[in-house]
Amino acid sequence: MRLLILLTLFFYSCDKDNTTKQPTPTAYRLTKSITYNNLTVDVVIDKPSYNEMDVLLVFHGTVMNDSNIMTAANTTLDKFKGILNRNDIMIVSVAYPQENVLLGDNIVLAEAALLWLKNKASRELGVTIKKVFLGGHSQGGYMVTRLNTMHQTNGVIANAPGPLNLVYRCQLEENGQIQTSAVCNKLKNAYGTTTSNPNAYFQKSLLNFTNGFKSKILFIQGLNDAPIQMYSWPTFKQEVLSCKNCQNSQFVEIVGGEHTSLFESQTAKTEFNNFINSD
Repeated sequence: MRLLILLTLFFYSCDKDNTTKQPTPTAYRLTKSITYNNLTVDVVIDKPSYNEMDVLLVFHGTVMNDSNIMTAANTTLDKFKGILNRNDIMIVSVAYPQENVLLGDNIVLAEAALLWLKNKASRELGVTIKKVFLGGHSQGGYMVTRLNTMHQTNGVIANAPGPLNLVYRCQLEENGQIQTSAVCNKLKNAYGTTTSNPNAYFQKSLLNFTNGFKSKILFIQGLNDAPIQMYSWPTFKQEVLSCKNCQNSQFVEIVGGEHTSLFESQTAKTEFNNFINSD
């Protein structure tokens, strides 16, 4: 009988020790330089008070100077966090550079961030990652749409993704019909004009990435967005919906909505949360 009592106390003590060794879930927000395949990029991590969680990897829109990308990354994180109806999702916002690269060439850093999240983040952060979603606004929507042709996740959300058609946009700039931009100026310096080398511009347009989606994707688009966006939107939508080798693609168009409709329209917010919670 004494032996039985001693064994019981021993196993109880072991169970108690194992319990106390479990890390206490803590919430934090920090900036971290992450590396994958010798590529390094900064991310902002907003972790809730859980040790097992889904993750939303988000990408900011266009910035004029790389000195502004950390502000853009934090703002984008806050925008997505503000529309989530759950508090158990970790958000990782990627501060990918734009100033000294041609549009689209920074996809390698976006990919590195995604692969780090899928393959290294759990060990480095001491957490268990379950589902992985991608979210992007504007040029960030361009990034996540392209990533969806490269790697599988649990779902992708793209708000007002673009540029859709760089041939059209940069030609307007060349003709003096709209204000010039750093994006088109850099492309012109590298490839010449849209008239002399239209294919180079098309290759980098989102219209060139409407096939082979590996995961379900939700597109949000305000129908009162800028004319350079809306000019090619019907074509982009039709090509995506006609894709034969894509996972499910869903479009939510906000009548009267502008460029930031995902963060302003209640309909868009509801569809966003339904999309994440449906998987």
